[in-house]
Amino acid sequence: MADQPDAALESLLTKLAAARTRLIMERPFLGALVMHLPLKVGGAGCTTTGTDAQAFYFNPKFIDTLNLAQTQFVLAHEAMHCAMGHPHRRNHRVKRRWDVACDHAVNLILIEEGLKPPLHGILADQNYMMLSAEEIYPLIPEDTAEESFDQHMFDHDNESGASPDENERQDNPDAGEAGGQGKEGQSEAEEKQGSGSQATSTSSGQAPQKPNELSPSEREELAEQWKNRLAAAAQAARQAGKLSQSMMRWVDDLLAPSLPWRALLARFFAVNQRDDYSWRRPSRREGDALLPRLSSEGIDVVAAIDTSGSISDDELREFVTELDALKGQVRARVTLLACDNHVADQAPWEFEPWDTMQLPDDLPGGGGTDFRPVFDWVEHENRTPNMLVYFTDAEGDFPKVPPNYPVIWLVKGKGAVPWGERVQLN
Repeated sequence: MADQPDAALESLLTKLAAARTRLIMERPFLGALVMHLPLKVGGAGCTTTGTDAQAFYFNPKFIDTLNLAQTQFVLAHEAMHCAMGHPHRRNHRVKRRWDVACDHAVNLILIEEGLKPPLHGILADQNYMMLSAEEIYPLIPEDTAEESFDQHMFDHDNESGASPDENERQDNPDAGEAGGQGKEGQSEAEEKQGSGSQATSTSSGQAPQKPNELSPSEREELAEQWKNRLAAAAQAARQAGKLSQSMMRWVDDLLAPSLPWRALLARFFAVNQRDDYSWRRPSRREGDALLPRLSSEGIDVVAAIDTSGSISDDELREFVTELDALKGQVRARVTLLACDNHVADQAPWEFEPWDTMQLPDDLPGGGGTDFRPVFDWVEHENRTPNMLVYFTDAEGDFPKVPPNYPVIWLVKGKGAVPWGERVQLN
C-alpha cells in the first residue's frame, strides 16, 4: 500500500508478531495454528483481515485500531477458519450464509476460550453455542443482514451453492455489485490481480477478487495439511496441559471420521465380503485340469437397533433402508434384532440377500438402554457373524469383554464406545 509509511507498517508487523508470541506462550494450541499463516498486507478490497488458508491478510488501518488482545483474537480467528476446514466444507451452500455461519462458530469458541474480540462487527450468537457451521447454517435466514467481519478468500460467490438471486446476477454482469462486477470492474480486478496485489473478498457486498487459484488436488492437499496441523497442535498442547476441555472436545469431534456413515458402512461391508478364488478340486466330469474359480459365499450380518426411545422411528427406518441396499450388493444375510434393555420377544427377523428389509411394525421399546442382551443372544444362538452393526446413541451398559467378531457402532450423538469401530452419524 503506497500510502502506508514503511515505519508505520513495521510497527504494525511488530504488533502482530507480539500478538502471535503471546498466543504461543498463553495458548500454545492457537499459537501453533497461527504460525502457519504468514503475515501479508491485503489488497484494495481487504477492509479488515482475511485468509485463503495460505496466509493472514490484513488492512493496516484496521490493525492499528486494535489493542494487543484484540489482535490476538483476529489472528486466532483466521487460523481457526483454516483448522476447522471451512475452506472446503461449504459444498452446495450459499456463500454469504455459510460465511456468517462459520464466523458464529469460530467466534463462539474463541470467546469461550477467553479471547477478547474487537468491539464491532463480531458475530457470536449464544444460541449457536456448541453447534458446527453446518448446524448453524440452516438457522441463518436467507435474507440475513449479518455479514462476516473478515474476508473469506478461499471461496467465490460464483461457485456452486449460489442463491437464485445470485445466479441471476451472475448471468447478467451489470445486474449489480453484489453478484458480479460490470465489465469495467472486472477488468480493473484482473488488472490488480495481474499487478501482484493480494486477492480478497469483501463483506460489504462488493464482488471479490479471486485468490490464487488452486486445483482440486491442491485444495485437497491443503485441507489435509491443516488437518495434520490441527492434530499436531492439539497433541502438543494436550501434553503440556494447556488444552481446555471445551477445545479438546471440539478437536476430537473435528478429527473424527468425516465420511458420511453410509459410505463408511459400505466400506466395512465391502471389506468383509467373501469373494475369492477357490482351488478346490473339481468333479471328474469337469476334466483333470485344476483351474481357479471365483467363489462367493456372502456374509452373515447381525444388525441391532436401539429402541430405548433416543432414536426416532424415521431414523431407524432410514438405517434399515440403507442396510437393505447394502445387503443386496454384497449378498449379505441380515439378522435384525431390536433391543432397549432386553431383546424384543418378536426378534429375530431374518432377511436373505433377495428379501426386502422392512422395519417391523409396533416395535416394543422405551425402556432403559442395555447393549449386553444383544451380545448374549448371539452367544446363546452359537452365532459368529462376520460383523455386528449396532444403531444407537451409545448411552447404556456395554459388555465388559468384546466379542470375537467385528462390531460397528453407528452412533447418534456424542456417546463413546469402549471397543469396536465407532461411526458418527453425520
